[in-house]
Amino acid sequence: METQNVSTVTEFQLLGFQNFLEWQNLLFAIFLIVYFLTVLGNVIIITVVSQDKLLHLPMYMFLKHLSFLEIWYTSTIVPLLLANLLSWGQVISFSACMAQLYFFVFFGATECFLLAMMAYDRYLAICSPLHYSFLMSPDICAKLVAISWLTGIGTGFLPLLMISKLEFCGPNQINHFFCDLLPLMQLSCSSIYITELVIFILSIAVLCICFLLTLGSYVFIVSPILRIPSVSGRMKTFSTCGSHLAVVTIYYGTMISMYVRPSAYFSPEINKIISVFYTVVTPLLNPVIYSLRNKDFKEAVRKVMRRKCGIYGVRVKGS
Repeated sequence: METQNVSTVTEFQLLGFQNFLEWQNLLFAIFLIVYFLTVLGNVIIITVVSQDKLLHLPMYMFLKHLSFLEIWYTSTIVPLLLANLLSWGQVISFSACMAQLYFFVFFGATECFLLAMMAYDRYLAICSPLHYSFLMSPDICAKLVAISWLTGIGTGFLPLLMISKLEFCGPNQINHFFCDLLPLMQLSCSSIYITELVIFILSIAVLCICFLLTLGSYVFIVSPILRIPSVSGRMKTFSTCGSHLAVVTIYYGTMISMYVRPSAYFSPEINKIISVFYTVVTPLLNPVIYSLRNKDFKEAVRKVMRRKCGIYGVRVKGS
């Protein structure tokens, strides 16, 4: 007689930051402000890049897609986190939990690929400026962006398939603020050896390879920077690349520490703090680092604002 692999758990309870009950209101305010600024900053990037023809370059096309991704990536996690802070022990259905898990992996993997493509774009621009327009044409840029999104979509399916086939017999309390891979595996009452191994290998393939490609691109950028005759030019370029690399290191470092490590887990509270960095902090830092420190982008923002204000002023005058 065959046994059916049927989950007996129909919903999960997200415990969130239950050990910080006295800080719930403060945490809610902080996460709400960060979420608002994240969405606003990335919407501004998408709007400015779309309206200014001078920014229709590969670098800004990558940035536009990254901003679009960040809005949905952080929206997959933060609204439920905010609801949990208002009502402790937020309940989420099994299907909704699996959906959140899929989109989290999908957007996270896509961001890894996009960051690698952006680093490669900067490498070509600085190390091969004469061949840049040929090596990074609009057609090639569009293909690289499409590859990033399609690879991210495919990456999300394997963890979803592996986790959804596990048996959950209770308890149903997830000691986290979203449906993450490790807390879900810890709740399973079936063997997780194969699932854990597959997810570990997938994490190495996506996180480590993308991080090494990104890091390698910036390493090769250093040599041309050192040949810049102007000291101020070298410092400016180092500052820009250093800022990019700092954000990339925070994102990859926290992700790798969570998903590419031995089976000896950190404490749940440490896991939550680490998760905050790659789900809440880096989506806010990306628009700041990649756009607000960019002279051309800031000038484009001024032009768009002058254009909008001019239109508004004409309307007021006419009325």
